[in-house]
Amino acid sequence: MSELRFLRAGDAAVVIELGNAIDPDLNEDVRALDQAILKAPFDGYIEAIPTYRSLLVFYEPATASFEGIKAHVQNLAKNLDASTTRPPTRSHEVPTVYDGEDLDDVARFAGVTKKNVIRLHSGTEYLVYVVGFTPGFAYMGMTDQKLALGRRNSPRTRVPAGAVAIAMGQTGIYPQSTPGGWHLLGRAEHRTMFDIHSDPPSRFLPGDRVRFVPVKRLPAYEPPSSPNPEVLTTSPSLMVEDGGLFTTVQDGGRVGYQRYGVPVAGAVDAPALRAANELVGNEPGAAALECTVSGPRLRCLKTTIASVTGADLGAVVERRDLERWPVPPWSSFRLRPGNVLTFEGRRSGARAYVAFAGGIDVPPVLGSRSTYVLAEMGGLEGRALQAGDGLTLLIAEEIAVGRVSSLKERAETSEADVTLRIVWGPQDDYFTEEGRATLVTSVYAVGPASDRMGYRLEGPTLEHRDAQEIISDGMMLGAVQVPPNGLPIVMLADRAKTGGYPKIATVVGNDVAKLAQLLPGERVRFRAVEV
Repeated sequence: MSELRFLRAGDAAVVIELGNAIDPDLNEDVRALDQAILKAPFDGYIEAIPTYRSLLVFYEPATASFEGIKAHVQNLAKNLDASTTRPPTRSHEVPTVYDGEDLDDVARFAGVTKKNVIRLHSGTEYLVYVVGFTPGFAYMGMTDQKLALGRRNSPRTRVPAGAVAIAMGQTGIYPQSTPGGWHLLGRAEHRTMFDIHSDPPSRFLPGDRVRFVPVKRLPAYEPPSSPNPEVLTTSPSLMVEDGGLFTTVQDGGRVGYQRYGVPVAGAVDAPALRAANELVGNEPGAAALECTVSGPRLRCLKTTIASVTGADLGAVVERRDLERWPVPPWSSFRLRPGNVLTFEGRRSGARAYVAFAGGIDVPPVLGSRSTYVLAEMGGLEGRALQAGDGLTLLIAEEIAVGRVSSLKERAETSEADVTLRIVWGPQDDYFTEEGRATLVTSVYAVGPASDRMGYRLEGPTLEHRDAQEIISDGMMLGAVQVPPNGLPIVMLADRAKTGGYPKIATVVGNDVAKLAQLLPGERVRFRAVEV
């Protein structure tokens, strides 16, 4: 077993490094340690992401501690034999049509014909090192040295699902249509890469072996047998007349599937979601609506109890033959048939949460009702609300209205610059002392390209020591990732599960929620703390 290095990753995760290379033996050690922890978890263990050379382990901070985890894992590693701990290796063959857009460019780079590019790519058996980036995306290696190109200078905004691609000596298949910077050689059947009805949902797992088989056309797709989709038999309680800018169903998140590239998702302001649910008598993580900047217009068809927390988007209730009634923020209220809940316009914050007694009833996907738009997963068919949608609610017990959340005080406290607490690491040693000092003495503005995946910040750049990239490892909520341009990106709920840029720090706990309530142009500061 390789020597272990333990790195703090905020107050709820730890990175366990076993080396700093892309190497089959090192990766085998990572998988062995992962399996050992799964078989003998410490109290407070949640889940882990195994990568090329490290494990990102998530834990419950109320139950576990960094030092306790370190002692537990070191004890497991003492007598660990990777050859007996690893799961059985599986082999796969992937029929591939080699007609990719970049085939000519790759041939020119390699100094060979297109036919030889196909021969070189299909003539290698690849090891699956990591599953990450998006659900079911397997990083495989290594390609023939002649095909070891870097990433494209200009990434594509859309790579088609099923694209077979190469970059940096690795190869992979895009299970979903996403942005991407790899070189496209061909295409395979993407629907076999990830299936929410399979256990596990990812076709490829770390340690598997994969061969690409050249074909002229892809075989006919035969969908696997799966349970019939859940049909909601009750009539809707609310009708969507306008979906707002971007309104999705979110709950407490999808836990346990990050090792397959599936994000936790869920509410980006988790305390506001919990407060909204508490006000209507739900479990803290029940499904509710997350409304971004402008809220939806919802017509009530059945009497229910509702609450609105988080951002103040000007919630009002339109009542027949009565004046519009301003909704008291952070409190519960009754909606009757014919009432319309709508929003007059943003006053503060970025995301409001609307909960209904019982919770929103949409089919759970991998244990959660949360919407993950990139993979069209969860919520209402994996998308934002739109006019004509019906919202069905689960059965709820009658509760009193007029309850007020204690978190209302948080919403009424304003700061000119929001201060976010951070813990240094896990890769703060990749930055100069000046770079670290810059982070905690500067003011940053939220950039326009910020969303549920991450907030891109604008301001003074952070100086790297030497290397501006790392071998991709796991990505935790609140990670402050710094690409070569030196501008920090704070990762949020829909982040990729792995990333190749060093993370100088990690935002602590619920401070991520404060960031998620900011709009482009609003400002943040960072303050280092110890946990």
